[in-house]
Amino acid sequence: MTVTTAIAIYFLIWWITLFAVLPFGVHRQDEDGDIAPGTDPGAPAIAGVGMKLVWTTLVASVVFGICYVVYEYRLLPLDRLAGWMGLAP
Repeated sequence: MTVTTAIAIYFLIWWITLFAVLPFGVHRQDEDGDIAPGTDPGAPAIAGVGMKLVWTTLVASVVFGICYVVYEYRLLPLDRLAGWMGLAP
């Protein structure tokens, strides 16, 4: 795997992980009872984006590491994967 390919794959895994992590720990303004004027009551009271970015990076790094090991050590050959998907002749 080239460095460029590894960076691209990590970037994709990071973004998918970010969208999976974003909803965790969000409290709406109407749940806290403190609705800022001019905002939607369902808007987050405290988004906590900084910690979500840290968690996203940690989880994405672990997932990428697993994918990298599986690819480099050929733990799941592509012909076997193609057979499972019904693409093998």
